[in-house]
Amino acid sequence: MTPPPRLFALVPAAGVGERSGAGMPKQYVDIAGRPMLAHTLAALAAVPRLAQTLVVLSPQDDRFEAAVPGYAGWLARVGGASRAESVLGGLAELRRRGVGEGDWVLVHDAARCLLRPEWVDALIDACLPDAVGGLLAQPVADTLKAGDAQGRVAATIDRRDKWAAQTPQMFRLGLVERALTAMGAAATDEASAVEALGLAPQLVRASMANFKVTWPEDFALAGRLLQPGCLA
Repeated sequence: MTPPPRLFALVPAAGVGERSGAGMPKQYVDIAGRPMLAHTLAALAAVPRLAQTLVVLSPQDDRFEAAVPGYAGWLARVGGASRAESVLGGLAELRRRGVGEGDWVLVHDAARCLLRPEWVDALIDACLPDAVGGLLAQPVADTLKAGDAQGRVAATIDRRDKWAAQTPQMFRLGLVERALTAMGAAATDEASAVEALGLAPQLVRASMANFKVTWPEDFALAGRLLQPGCLA
């Protein structure tokens, strides 16, 4: 009998955080007493169905071991200049470690440090029986504006069918590897690459608290939300 597919998390953490204003890779900025990346990895470690988590770092990264002491997962310094390159490097590393074509990979942004294990479980429950896979996402509530080069409104966009993509994004290793290889660095997330193959990933509703810490003001907000009991 063919064994059931396993589930693995992949966390690309090779970025330099240029928009954060932190003066260092943002995944190592302290939030609520520990580096952002430590919060992210703790949430993934609390999901029992994940067989292992692989963190993908820049080849020049010399901060991880001091920032996340005692990390028991997998680590690979194979990150590239784009997210797609880093994820592809991570997928190749997973293959080297025995992860199969049909095993599931949940790619998660290091900067979504407010992740909750129950949100990951909801994604897994939705995607395991699915032919394609899917992603956590949030329906857009705000009115959307398209801007021009001068910073003025060019158009108002109908928001009725719009969703803000989040992570994790869960696809089988073979599928997401093929999709990212085909799209290359233009892929801003795994779902867009899978969509380019003519497939329709499933949208799994998540919380707006699963936001990506990007701008300077985001750090203070994340720190408040990570206080004990705040998101209980």
